[in-house]
Amino acid sequence: MSSEPDDSGSGREEKMAFSVGGEEKVKSEPNVVPLCDVLLVLLIIFMVVTPLVQRGVDVRLPTALNTINMPDTPEVVLALRRDGTMYVNQDQATMDNLQTLLEDAFLTASEKKLYLKADQELEYGKIVDVIQVVKDAGIEIMGIITEVKTEKGVS
Repeated sequence: MSSEPDDSGSGREEKMAFSVGGEEKVKSEPNVVPLCDVLLVLLIIFMVVTPLVQRGVDVRLPTALNTINMPDTPEVVLALRRDGTMYVNQDQATMDNLQTLLEDAFLTASEKKLYLKADQELEYGKIVDVIQVVKDAGIEIMGIITEVKTEKGVS
């Protein structure tokens, strides 16, 4: 007998096959490490960009001697610019929609206090009109944001 494979059809076949790693089942678990990496990068980007975006409306504030400290981040701020444009937080307002914007802003605010930030060159009559709308919106407590005077006559 020879040791060579028999091609005569005697029913004896030699097969070459092997398996690596034995019986493995398909893993259906997602790999969350790259997902966590992407989320951490996005978190860092938002942490860097957010303070730059929350700058507020530029207003030249009047100065005052007798002031008290206000919170670092007031919840609702009404800003009045010199040209008469108004902003409730960052949303531009008109006299027509001011009451609605104020009511909406105070729905989520924990402290029912409005901070008024008005330009020092703004007409007094305009401020009186705005204060009337604020009272019509049901806001009782209002603080006025000013710059602090260091000495009399010097700001």
